[in-house]
Amino acid sequence: MAEHRITIVNETEENSFNEAIESAVKAALDYEEVEQGCDVCIIVTDDENIRELNREHREIDRATDVLSFPMLDLRPGEKIEVSPLELDEETGTVMLGDIVISEERAKAQAEEYGHSVLREVSFLTVHGILHLLGYDHELSEEDEKLHFGRQEEILESMGLRR
Repeated sequence: MAEHRITIVNETEENSFNEAIESAVKAALDYEEVEQGCDVCIIVTDDENIRELNREHREIDRATDVLSFPMLDLRPGEKIEVSPLELDEETGTVMLGDIVISEERAKAQAEEYGHSVLREVSFLTVHGILHLLGYDHELSEEDEKLHFGRQEEILESMGLRR
């Protein structure tokens, strides 16, 4: 499989998520058989900052658990094909996109669903990666089943069952 570059920017005091985030990114990209090396940036922030981003980009004035900002226009399962001009000259990777996760929402949802915060952060990371790869549960009921089905398959492949 391809080499992927994963950047994690933690704007909170919690740094124990980094390993779970990195594992979840790799698991999702491997599961989706992404052959092209990708750059992914994950930002862990608080409810206030994610609310501002949600308002700015989606015109929804409330905090959410995860936001995804894809750089490529992909369809679910589509292979990434880019021209050499779109690749980073030094690494040969293409920017897949950014994911923003609310630490506060992740902790609250973990408690609500009765599982660990690391499982919730992994879930949100996989959810975001699938959005970057063209999956979108908000388009239709069929798309929702596809997105959430893949998500559960990836988490199970990581040993993270509900």
